[in-house]
Amino acid sequence: MTLTMYVDGDRWRAHQRGLLAEFPGLVPVAKGNGYGFGNRRLAEEAARLGSPVLAVGTADEAAAMADAFPGDLLVLTPYRAGEPEAELPADRVIRTVAHTEALAALPAGARVVIECMTGMRRHGVRVGELPELPVGHLALEGFALHLPLDRPDGSDPVDEVAEWVRAIGAAGLPTDVVYLSHLAAKDVRRLAERHPDTEFRSRIGTRLWLGDVGAMSSRATVLDVTPIGRGERYGYRQHKAPSGGHLLVVSGGTAHGVGLEAPKYVHGMLQRLKGLARACLATLNRTLSPYSWQGKQLWFAEPPHMQVSILFLPGEHKAPAVGDELALTVRHTTTHFDRVVER
Repeated sequence: MTLTMYVDGDRWRAHQRGLLAEFPGLVPVAKGNGYGFGNRRLAEEAARLGSPVLAVGTADEAAAMADAFPGDLLVLTPYRAGEPEAELPADRVIRTVAHTEALAALPAGARVVIECMTGMRRHGVRVGELPELPVGHLALEGFALHLPLDRPDGSDPVDEVAEWVRAIGAAGLPTDVVYLSHLAAKDVRRLAERHPDTEFRSRIGTRLWLGDVGAMSSRATVLDVTPIGRGERYGYRQHKAPSGGHLLVVSGGTAHGVGLEAPKYVHGMLQRLKGLARACLATLNRTLSPYSWQGKQLWFAEPPHMQVSILFLPGEHKAPAVGDELALTVRHTTTHFDRVVER
């Protein structure tokens, strides 16, 4: 009873090496569900890549991965004064700080990266705060800029980063190292040409681990196959079958993240129309599942259960056997697989 991600290990790692060549000084990111692989596995992969730094989401994640990665651990979530203590290897942990009061609250010698307020408007120190930052008691490891993905106003992200480098230097602070998120390789090269004395280090997670989609495939085990006639009732809510066919019980449910979906930003009329069509079908209890059998995407027979889903397979299609595997398309950043298998 498994939801499995199969990985072509050689192809997966070749993609990682290619990205390392494209982004000198790349900092791997392992956080959340570990992009479907699990954070400890990614920590081990980052060590194999020879990276001296691994970026993690939270202090608790840093504590959990400390023995799996021998280098420095950069915590991306900004430190807050008074937050619960985590058991961290103090000499190897670098805290992100985005507020003046948090800088002042850290103990002497703490290693920090200061987050700057970019066009994201999420968190960070502002330009006017730079000259007065209380960093004399800290080991300042650099500054960080988390940039927007889209720029509908046509602005140049390189200009935004360059302006911050200029402002940091003008405030008398070191510009030796700047960490970046969401900047293309060509733009990193442009920055390096403008500021040859600054090392720009890109923090990359999704593109590093999931960038070659062909290296991964997801499969769910068929646990039961039950014939059903048109109009026969089934499931918790005792709906009627729309036609003759089979009910397939397959691995993967809400505990795995199957059937759960984060909001998406929709662009264009076509995407809006598709979303409207899905919403209309949902009001009729018709929801497409992420599972496919012999190239046909299947409908949920009812909402996913905790660890399994029940699918409806129309009668004109040959049913799978118990133990067969169905392909499924899932979002790796929200899916918890039972196992990851290299082959």
